[in-house]
Amino acid sequence: MSLALNTTRRLRLGHVDLSLIPLGLAGLFLAMLVLLPLGWLLAYTVTDESGALSWTNVVELADTSLFLEPFITTFGIALGVASLACLLAVPLAWLVARTDVPARRLLRGLVMVSFITPPFIGAVAWVLLAAPNSGLLNQYYRGITGAGTFDYLFNIFSAAGIIFVMASYAFPYVFVLAANTLDRMPHDLEEASAILGGGRWHTFRRVTLPMVLPALLAGFIIAFLQAMTQFGTPAILALPAGFHVLTTKIWSLFQFPPKAHLAAACAMPLLLVTIFLLRLEKTLLGRRGYTMVGGKSGSPQLAKLGVWRWPALLLALLLLFVTVLLPNLVLVRASMLRSVSDPWTLETITWANVPLVFGLSNTVGVLKNTLVTGVVSATLGTAFAVLIAYLTARRAVPGHQVLGFLATAPAAIPGIVLGVALFIAYTRPPFQLYGTLWILLLAFLTIEMPPAYQQMQAAFRGLNPELEDASRILGAGRMKSLAKVVAPLLKTSVAATWCFVFIGAIRELSATILLTTSNTKLVSVLIYDLNEGGALGGIAVLGLVLMAVTAVVVLIANRVAHVGVMPDGR
Repeated sequence: MSLALNTTRRLRLGHVDLSLIPLGLAGLFLAMLVLLPLGWLLAYTVTDESGALSWTNVVELADTSLFLEPFITTFGIALGVASLACLLAVPLAWLVARTDVPARRLLRGLVMVSFITPPFIGAVAWVLLAAPNSGLLNQYYRGITGAGTFDYLFNIFSAAGIIFVMASYAFPYVFVLAANTLDRMPHDLEEASAILGGGRWHTFRRVTLPMVLPALLAGFIIAFLQAMTQFGTPAILALPAGFHVLTTKIWSLFQFPPKAHLAAACAMPLLLVTIFLLRLEKTLLGRRGYTMVGGKSGSPQLAKLGVWRWPALLLALLLLFVTVLLPNLVLVRASMLRSVSDPWTLETITWANVPLVFGLSNTVGVLKNTLVTGVVSATLGTAFAVLIAYLTARRAVPGHQVLGFLATAPAAIPGIVLGVALFIAYTRPPFQLYGTLWILLLAFLTIEMPPAYQQMQAAFRGLNPELEDASRILGAGRMKSLAKVVAPLLKTSVAATWCFVFIGAIRELSATILLTTSNTKLVSVLIYDLNEGGALGGIAVLGLVLMAVTAVVVLIANRVAHVGVMPDGR
């Protein structure tokens, strides 16, 4: 009788964690968010125009000009981008995190500037700088050396040019991962190696490198996937050069007459490549333990560069000037000239581009749409990422492994293809959202879920669950513990995730260009339209406005959460 009474008490409503209901609903929403467009993508891959089952689309991938050449070109460019990004980022991260190079705070800040510059705007800037005939750098080269009218030193319309531009906007991700890892790594490990007789090279090879390797590999994969799936930069640089990468080839398949089924089939290999890379990462790192026991025990012993301090600073500043500052300076220059080919003098400077751009009938509405969708998608996306990461990190619901896979799956699909899948999914009952901002919000939630989830997953893994368990023992449900205990402890990671999603939504072009209408157009699409018309001065104005708004919003978010506060001397 006593056992039955105890069982009844445990089954009372008060003992049931009702917070599992909204958590479970979050999991179901994630499944719909990802599986619905991916399901349509798969369905289009294996069907023909009439909807009948057919493998014709897959068979056509054997066509060299249709798929093999663009895929090989894409793979080579992505490999070059990832390699160059690591080559640029790792030495810079070591300088600011582990040496006494001057102005380390300034160097970190300059790297962060590149986060607010959309890559397609950077591509336009490099067209202004390094186009074979009209590029400023080539004009200066001809003026200094007396070279011929059609001689040039740089050609941005080439595979090497695309690799350089993409790597310039991918290396900050590798830098952040590597620098944060070096910051957190206990210096006691390196000191112990030195005490036991290990030299600098031995310590680096046996201690430092194994600890940093997971971050380097993660950064390499991020840069590789970005290069594989990016549309804006190749559309601006590769198409004028006369060759396709896979994303531009897929985009071409949606020109009249559209071939959506064939485009869906072309996207599937990217998913397979991503799965392979993730499995490779797990294989390389899974058998080794790279866990840091304990926290960071004081500031690390910085390597003394001696007479090389200032040369190292100059090299770092030169790198950041070329990759970050120079493109932005040429945008400022273009925004102040009637023609980008005019010399930059007091007589030629004009503000005519500003009223010209804002005189367009839809510019103000476009800026409003961009800001609203960016803020709302960042807020909802971060909250959703926190919930999903909590479910997977704490194994709160059955099938949490599936939720983790679903949260990272959209990273494998090019934005332009995912945009088509979203268009198909949300332009028919019961989700007729085309022509509204809601379809853009769903697109941004889907596209930005992988980085947001990975950021919060890493944060949860580094947080001991004991305080949360204590809260639940005292009667709080999972949702209350998450809101009152866990979230305040992770506010820095939450703010960083919010900024990542906001910047990603602001920079997104591939899916946006397929989902906007005249009433829901965003700045990225307006800039692309202006590029088609050759209005480079207007592009420069809008690009600078977009970066300024992004910088202000990110700064406010960082200040609210006290992100980016570094110890004195750092």
